[in-house]
Amino acid sequence: MSITPKSLGGSQIRQTFLDFYAQRGHKILPSASLVPEDPTVLLTIAGMLQFKPIFLGQRTAESPRATTSQKCIRTNDIENVGRTARHHTFFEMLGNFSFGDYFKKQAIAWAWELSTEVFGLSPSNLVVSVFREDDEAFAIWRDEIGIPGDRIQRMGEADNFWQSGPTGPCGPCSEIYYDFHPERGDNIDLEDDSRFIEFYNLVFMQYNKDAEGHLTPLQNQNIDTGMGLERMAQILQKVPNNYETDLIFPIVQSAAEIAGIDYHNSDENVKVSLKVIGDHIRAVVHMIADEIRASNVGRGYILRRLIRRVVRHGRLIGIQGEFTVRVAESAIALSEAVYPNVRSREAQIKAELAREEAQFLKTLERGEKLLEEILKKALVEQASRLSVSGGGQDAHPTVEISGQDAFTLYDTYGFPLELTQEIAEEQGITVDLDGFEVAMKEQQTRAKEAHQTIDLTVQGSLDKLAESIQKTEFVGYTELSSLAEIKVILVDGKAVESAEAGTEVQVVLNQTPFYAESGGQLGDKGYLQSGENGQSLLVRVDDVKKESDFFVHFGFVERGTLKVGDSLTAKIDNSGRRRIQANHTATHLLQSALRKIVDDSISQAGSLVSTDRLRFDFNSPRAVTAEELQKIEDLINSWIAEAHAAEVAEMPIAQAREKGATAMFGEKYGDVVRVIDFPGVSMELCGGTHVSNTAEIGLFKIVSEAGVAAGTRRIEAVSGQAVLDYLNVRDRVVRDLGDRFKAKPEELPNRITNLQNELKDTLKQLAAVKSELAIAKSDQLLAQAESIGDFKIIVAQLGDVDAEALKTAAERLQQKLGNAAVILASVADADKVSLVAAFSPEVNRKGLQAGKFIGGIAQLCGGKGGGRPNLAQAGGRDASKLQEALESARNLLVEGLG
Repeated sequence: MSITPKSLGGSQIRQTFLDFYAQRGHKILPSASLVPEDPTVLLTIAGMLQFKPIFLGQRTAESPRATTSQKCIRTNDIENVGRTARHHTFFEMLGNFSFGDYFKKQAIAWAWELSTEVFGLSPSNLVVSVFREDDEAFAIWRDEIGIPGDRIQRMGEADNFWQSGPTGPCGPCSEIYYDFHPERGDNIDLEDDSRFIEFYNLVFMQYNKDAEGHLTPLQNQNIDTGMGLERMAQILQKVPNNYETDLIFPIVQSAAEIAGIDYHNSDENVKVSLKVIGDHIRAVVHMIADEIRASNVGRGYILRRLIRRVVRHGRLIGIQGEFTVRVAESAIALSEAVYPNVRSREAQIKAELAREEAQFLKTLERGEKLLEEILKKALVEQASRLSVSGGGQDAHPTVEISGQDAFTLYDTYGFPLELTQEIAEEQGITVDLDGFEVAMKEQQTRAKEAHQTIDLTVQGSLDKLAESIQKTEFVGYTELSSLAEIKVILVDGKAVESAEAGTEVQVVLNQTPFYAESGGQLGDKGYLQSGENGQSLLVRVDDVKKESDFFVHFGFVERGTLKVGDSLTAKIDNSGRRRIQANHTATHLLQSALRKIVDDSISQAGSLVSTDRLRFDFNSPRAVTAEELQKIEDLINSWIAEAHAAEVAEMPIAQAREKGATAMFGEKYGDVVRVIDFPGVSMELCGGTHVSNTAEIGLFKIVSEAGVAAGTRRIEAVSGQAVLDYLNVRDRVVRDLGDRFKAKPEELPNRITNLQNELKDTLKQLAAVKSELAIAKSDQLLAQAESIGDFKIIVAQLGDVDAEALKTAAERLQQKLGNAAVILASVADADKVSLVAAFSPEVNRKGLQAGKFIGGIAQLCGGKGGGRPNLAQAGGRDASKLQEALESARNLLVEGLG
């Protein structure tokens, strides 16, 4: 009897999976943020990532079994998105995990039960793969599940042996494939993605791999599985690709409606663009919901790139103007039931999209202008070749836009290659596609080299650390020093038993008062010592970082010998800690004041808390005015003067949010959180160190406010002792200026304004003199004017006169000559070339435009420029090419006017 797969919606598939494993003792855990806890990975790229410390043995699992639906982002195959049936940047990975509980037999049995009995997949449509040496898994599938041996494929390490890096936990895996065409017989090729789709991967983590490549059994054998939600939806909904499932297609349809087209009746190129839009919009909505902001670095760059690809593909299918916000509404509606933060962050999502799209549309316009210049250059080259050929056999020489130019348009300006080709072909010009592919591969190679993958070892010896210590107890909230035992010493990344004076070390203790860098707060500095005043041992600690649940102290052995197992005193620099505490609490007050005075929707986008200053980045569509900054500063200082006492408590996260506590950007929170509350002033979730009373801050002073990215502002400030340091520096500067100008401090503004006015007048006089000198020099060129038919031309260099004087001289020469074209150049500095073109109307009627002409000439000097048809200016950076550029200008004028 044939089995028909159950037709389930994406949401039903997700819930069915989670319920299946929950009924079998798995704890349902929420999806982790797309901003991972793991510092080695930019984005969450797999369902197992949030469990990395457990797999490493660095953290104890809350439950021996877990199940999740994890949102993920991967961009390493971004060019395949929309072109294949199942490549995505954003996808959901359904997973079930065992932490030393069940293993292969149970994982395989449940995977088969879920696939066949719950989802209703016919066994005749299923094929499995195992690692070629994994006889145990092969036997389970064949003997206990009952799959014929010829439908169990043995595969090598590349496909069926999972490892995160050169060392660490690893193991064989087994994958389940769906066969869309079993009628094609038993000639099974799992690489044929038109027939097979891998939808469930079972990883059997049973080994630890050392630096020499040796495998040893792990103490705990773990299960890590992943089922692609979108892939299972394609199978059960019987659609040709993942994009036509109910998880994505409503987004695709909304884009098609805006473009005024029908997806099903469109050609393949249009479908690809619609699918790219559907995929990428899902990705960017969830990235912004998880507080990622567009920028030119890291995950912010990935977000910006995805938004720009959406806009580009919108242009390709005929959408003019802004549209991403409307498409995003579909993505938000599809996701809000499972991921409510997309709706709660709706305003921020739409604002970020609108801002990025508007900026990129301007960039695209610049790309169109650059393409126009490139085409002009190509047409001039074509005309030159025609002139040389004399209209013979090569009367229609092939002219190309170079591959590098086309790639610059694509990569820098987001200009689609297809659009470049279409516009070029209208002018009879081709595009060097081979050159474009070379440039593309070079960029992909650079991107691949920079791509970060999951590395469960984090750094060379952290897996060894996990074997030695499970957790460092932090006592630094209440203690400035404590007795501690040395658990691990690293030198050059390798574990050692001891370290002598003069050695840089990394030290792990069983407990510590040192705060580890987190949440923008820098780690404490101080000393590890034994003996009176460190006579026996003294280790200077310069930084402390936290890796999972243990603290790593970075330091230098100044005296004595450091030995594993010894006891010592860990003592922080109390003065530095007090300054950091003041700055950290001041940061909380600053966020509260910004919300009260500027906009209550302001949210943190990053921070830095150090001993000498604080930096606070926040989301805001506009600059904070000087008046607002003064009000913020005054309000914070009033809170300091009012001496608000801190109330610190731990509570369930739901209770903290109910009370109105603000979450700090980038922080990861467990079920129980630490709340720092200055009643009536500020309440935030925070693991950092703080003053016990706002009065301890002393004073607060804003140093600067500026934009750091589109929609992101930054305030830098000082507090406490640092305010005095800041004011002392400025006092010295004012005193020095007063001595220099022989003026009292209050007289300095007027004195400086008067000097500025005097300088402006002097510069004007100097400019007038330079202009007169340039005119005098240019008049000498009249006798050198060359006749080309009815036209006069002058192409010359005028020494080191500035750009404005050069322009005046060129205009004057053209007016005196009448029917003429004048090209003048000067080199004011070694790396600054100035060029001017002045053309009469008659020259314009011959098809020569000053702006386009001088822009092409400037490129030969490594520059650019443009202007009106009759008068234009340009600049360059390579003076060594100036003579060559002027000769080219003369030749083009002779050719164009002859």
